[in-house]
Amino acid sequence: MWKGLASAPRRTHDRIMRTLLLAAALIAAPAAAQDSPFVGEYSLAEGPDVGGGLLIRNDGRFQYMLAAGALDERAEGRWEARGDLICLTTDPKPVPPTMEKGALLEVEGVVPTLLVTWPNGRGIPGVDFTIGFDSGNPVEDYTQADGWTMPEEDQRIPRWIELREAIYDITAPRFELTEADGGKLRAIIVPNDIGVVDFDAACAEKTERGLTLHRAEGDMRFVRLDAE
Repeated sequence: MWKGLASAPRRTHDRIMRTLLLAAALIAAPAAAQDSPFVGEYSLAEGPDVGGGLLIRNDGRFQYMLAAGALDERAEGRWEARGDLICLTTDPKPVPPTMEKGALLEVEGVVPTLLVTWPNGRGIPGVDFTIGFDSGNPVEDYTQADGWTMPEEDQRIPRWIELREAIYDITAPRFELTEADGGKLRAIIVPNDIGVVDFDAACAEKTERGLTLHRAEGDMRFVRLDAE
């Protein structure tokens, strides 16, 4: 799962672990504390390029953080024991980011063919796109912060655009362009709970030094801090 991700600085890993340790220190054991061998603090053991941690609290809650290049993930919620496993459920359930069509914007006096922005109008680079026409092959490329504009020698008019933001895997149905659009599109990424992982009873099993969390994207190995 984590192959090919850009390096996360060591200080990012340390910041994550300090945050989790501080949270642990602030938690007083409740009267109805759950007696589980999983309770404790864990560090992600996926190599030097990724930093992360997992805190299993004795009040039935958990906290999770990950930093891997441009990708930041976090989650908190409930855990429950299921036999020899512990299963995590994000609570409250996150609202995933979306893409929606917005009013066209000028960038340095020109309206680009395609511009992807946050709601405040700031451009988003690195969004993959495919543009289709009435004839000829589609164009595939990715956006810059100031958008993307059709080459002057290509006089075709875009009829539809498909977008995909790869880091957080944000997609949208194909945007069909009407005559009123003039072959141009501004797409807005509405972040909502971007970066919050929707753990839906994702289960982990104990290992000799910590635990392994099973996710659809791949397994994540954690080392218990007092086992390091």
